[in-house]
Amino acid sequence: MINSFKTFLVEEEKTLYFVWGRMNPPTSGHEKLLDFLKGKAGSNPFRIYLTQTQDKNKNPIPYVQKIKFARKGFPQYARQIMMQKKLKTIFDAMTSFYNEGFKRVVIVCGEDRVREYNVTLNKYNGVKSRHGFYNFEKITVLNAGDRDPESKGVAGVSGTKLRGYADNGDFTKFAQYMPKRLSNADTKAVYNAVRKGRGLKEQKEYFNKLNLSPVSERREEYVKGNLFNIGDSVILRDTNELCRVTYLGSNYVIVESAGKQYRKWLEDIELHEKERKKEVAQDKDVKKAKGSQPKVYYKGLSKSTKQKRLAHFKKYGKYDDDNPAAYKKAPGDKTAKTKPSVHTLKYRRMYGEDAVELAKKKIEREKAVDKMKHARMLSRAKVRKAKNQMRSEKDA
Repeated sequence: MINSFKTFLVEEEKTLYFVWGRMNPPTSGHEKLLDFLKGKAGSNPFRIYLTQTQDKNKNPIPYVQKIKFARKGFPQYARQIMMQKKLKTIFDAMTSFYNEGFKRVVIVCGEDRVREYNVTLNKYNGVKSRHGFYNFEKITVLNAGDRDPESKGVAGVSGTKLRGYADNGDFTKFAQYMPKRLSNADTKAVYNAVRKGRGLKEQKEYFNKLNLSPVSERREEYVKGNLFNIGDSVILRDTNELCRVTYLGSNYVIVESAGKQYRKWLEDIELHEKERKKEVAQDKDVKKAKGSQPKVYYKGLSKSTKQKRLAHFKKYGKYDDDNPAAYKKAPGDKTAKTKPSVHTLKYRRMYGEDAVELAKKKIEREKAVDKMKHARMLSRAKVRKAKNQMRSEKDA
């Protein structure tokens, strides 16, 4: 006699196909496994069970969160991805299947697990043990194929490889092996869940790790400021004409000759031989110090001030560019006459000679206006306070 519709279904569908796997994290390789499971099951029911073990090594993502990620990554199998916390081990699952009325079970797994499941699951078939009791007519272990960790693409994907990418902060490679239906936001959530489970900080910025070779050694030297300077004499390679550098661009220079200006690529010019031989004059009092000590840096200073200035450069030259101390004035700077920088000159050419002074005066006017507003506010507050006191005394 059939007691329920569920019992009727089990009677008709006596074989259950299932997967029991870690999936920590779920990958595109797991999707191939599930497609294989569905194909083999045919009209028979099939289910997907994820293990509940959690540790830093191989199981960083908690069970409930892992189920959530798997259902999002494989929405076509969301109903078959089971969440049953009582089924801690595969033997608990086998006992549960038997109690449901299934007569035969088929487990789909990778080649590395075939022998293990064949031995252990059949060993306890018909044997009552602490996990319970099951006695199936047949237990079949299907090989879903071997995985080669050295292979590229889906064939070589593994949880170990992805956990390694998460450890190294390589989100780009990690994302390449995620299920194709998983959104970018969810992929980042999986990535950070793995990092968190392995005791690492959450990553909020994601960059492609690219090792770019220099475009050219000449360009690299130019960017470092070791190739040309404004005022240098250069030779045009195509005409052998002597010119003077007037402007330094990103990958070009503007040169001037006979009142005419030309825009030239770095490869089109070369430094004049006289410029190559030109050496920077060194100050006689500090020239023995390590590094270059240009005479112009110490011009007009006493010997003692020169020594103090040298010590200053040695101390503060090590500071980072974003450290205000790096810009502290050196001994001798207060009395020195300085020239406007290249950037100041460029600003003045663009906006006029008096642009800097006009900007300073505008800021000063705005400060004065703010000061007046503040004074008026204080004055009104004092008047209100005095009126309130007068009212209180009158009422009293």
